[in-house]
Amino acid sequence: MAAPGAAGGVLELIGNTPLVEVRSLDAGPCRLFLKLESHNPGGSIKDRIGLAMVEAAEREGRIRPGGTLVEATAGNTGLGLALVAAQKGYRLLIVIPDKMSQEKIFHLKAMGAEVVVTRSDVGKGHPDYYQDKAEAIA
Repeated sequence: MAAPGAAGGVLELIGNTPLVEVRSLDAGPCRLFLKLESHNPGGSIKDRIGLAMVEAAEREGRIRPGGTLVEATAGNTGLGLALVAAQKGYRLLIVIPDKMSQEKIFHLKAMGAEVVVTRSDVGKGHPDYYQDKAEAIA
């Protein structure tokens, strides 16, 4: 049971980020607001995308409890998916090009994702291209 005012789980925090009005810039007749997406649990707007992707797959029957998600990514989408997969009990296999930083790879693994590193010197249509490799695995 969550304490009063506390979230029932980390996924409830995704998207509930602060909205701040900017008053120090001249926006003319408009009011300017910033949505602080860095306040998502994973630190990025990609948390929203990860949650939306998984929930769409659940609704459409493309993933079942305990199932495996496979994603090709070279950015923060993988981190958002790793957060959601860990919370929902899915296995996550991320396929990335070898140009991704070691820090990001360590972060993905720390969140429970399995990481397959592919070559970055090949293009679409090559079996080692990260998107083609993910499709073959899936």
